[in-house]
Amino acid sequence: MAHTPGELPPADRSAAGAGEEPRGCLFALSQPPLMLFLTVIGTLLLLSAVHDLYRW
Repeated sequence: MAHTPGELPPADRSAAGAGEEPRGCLFALSQPPLMLFLTVIGTLLLLSAVHDLYRW
């Protein structure tokens, strides 16, 4: 049985629960460990760029 693009397949529908909405792709970005990791990586990139700009 085919499902429409906005509808979850039967296996995913039961896992999501009756009252819960399916989580989108941006749900992962709201997780604190991932945000901490991305902040550290961004800071390292920024520091290396500033170092390259101002080194002798």
